[in-house]
Amino acid sequence: MELEYPDDLKYLDSHEYVRLDGEIATIGLSAFAIDQLGDIVHLELPEVGDALEKGESFGSIESVKAVEDLKAPVMGTVLECNEELLENPENIGDDPYGDGWLIKVRIDEKEELDGLLSASDYRAQLEGDEEDH
Repeated sequence: MELEYPDDLKYLDSHEYVRLDGEIATIGLSAFAIDQLGDIVHLELPEVGDALEKGESFGSIESVKAVEDLKAPVMGTVLECNEELLENPENIGDDPYGDGWLIKVRIDEKEELDGLLSASDYRAQLEGDEEDH
């Protein structure tokens, strides 16, 4: 199955993505990361109202293989957490860029997205990683 990386998103090299709608950023995990993790068994997300610091951990995702920290791609305030995924974390892979979002954040500065990877840059990085293995 070919993994998708929508062009309207920005990516971190740690595999989180951001979709910006005005000043609201929807943050999730790329299809590649979910595919690598395998069966997801637990998800930990911040509380609504928590402040995120760019580059800092905002939670964790646990699979049968590993526990990974989730890194904040932007600075801002958590507006919403995906309660459905907290109850059923195994569903994250069904629609990672739609219903599989993790949190929604009111960002402090849109310029923060400038340093993130475009879909083509992210894809190129993943292909480079695969060649290294």
